[in-house]
Amino acid sequence: MLQPCPHTHAAMGVLWYTSIRKGGPRGRARNTMVRSSRPSGKVAMPVARRLAAIVAADVAGYSRLMGLDEAGTAKALREHRAAVDPIVRRFGGRIVKTTGDGVLLEFPSIVAAVECAVGVQKVMAERNKVVPEDRRMLFRIGINLGDVLIQGDYILGDGVNVAARLEGMAEPGICVSDDVYRHVAGKLSVSFEDMGDQQLKNITRPVRAYRVRSDTVKGPDTARAPQASLALPEKPSIAVLPFDNMGDSAEDIYFADGIAEDIITELSRYPDLFVAARNSSFTYRGKAVRVGDVARELGVRYVLEGSVRRAGNRVRINAQLIDATNGNHLWVQRYDRNLEDLFSVQDEVTQSIVAVLPERVQAAALDQASRKTSSSLDAYDHLLRPSCSRTSSARL
Repeated sequence: MLQPCPHTHAAMGVLWYTSIRKGGPRGRARNTMVRSSRPSGKVAMPVARRLAAIVAADVAGYSRLMGLDEAGTAKALREHRAAVDPIVRRFGGRIVKTTGDGVLLEFPSIVAAVECAVGVQKVMAERNKVVPEDRRMLFRIGINLGDVLIQGDYILGDGVNVAARLEGMAEPGICVSDDVYRHVAGKLSVSFEDMGDQQLKNITRPVRAYRVRSDTVKGPDTARAPQASLALPEKPSIAVLPFDNMGDSAEDIYFADGIAEDIITELSRYPDLFVAARNSSFTYRGKAVRVGDVARELGVRYVLEGSVRRAGNRVRINAQLIDATNGNHLWVQRYDRNLEDLFSVQDEVTQSIVAVLPERVQAAALDQASRKTSSSLDAYDHLLRPSCSRTSSARL
């Protein structure tokens, strides 16, 4: 059965019809027939659909800010976007389009979409601390999970429209649909406030909406309650953080995570090293954290972090070993490889890093131990000097 879709392509004079096929699994591509309104004939072309996590965002009160300082506001927006773009890439987000202060994003995972939105709000809260209150840029973010129509690099349909309407309800903050809430409830460390059913403009059915509670979205300094520092183990200790994905593909996320997981597995084979468990270190995935805080919470002295960036058939992997007690870099390396075989590259880079790390960590630990011994002997020497002086005086 063919049903008319309310969208008409003005330039081409084309009326869109959607072919509905019942019984197919949700999310699978469906065929859409495009019928030309011109008397010259009919044109049939397949149009793909898919289920997507959609994020619509803009700046609350942007027109007011532009009225106060047009050049300064435009510059501030560029700087803020430069700060949050890596967060979008880290969670596998794709920028569909930008319009002035607005942006439309697509994610392969709804959990990743919400985590990204929370991460962006945390970063913005931190950046706004040094900005006068009347000049702060506060983001409104709407998130929806829905079926979208694919046209080249663009996505269309009610799924996108719902996200845009939810964005307008976030004043400012994060607003999600009921479908999003059901998928992420209990999986994230944020709380939601039920806003009830909402009748959104140009959306036929009511949409139940939820607002992310602002008191659970805080800047990096206050995002987690203070935790007691774990005692350092006797042997050298290290945590391997998830590598940052600097690319646009969701496949890069799995590649970056795979490298970190393999390094953890290989380092765990060394009996003279204490390695933080994967489940512990991966709780920091996609979060803006300080290395010192990570080390105290996991009870380690050394932290390995890195990034993965892919361009075409080339990949660049950066890795750095940090002494969390003073922030010094003990070792830094960059690997540039051709991606002829993804798993071979992953194995090669992992082995190269693991071949170096244990020696570097143990050398740093021995150096630290020798400094402690030297300091202790110096202190003991200073302690004995007054005693020796008193003994010499008594003999005289």
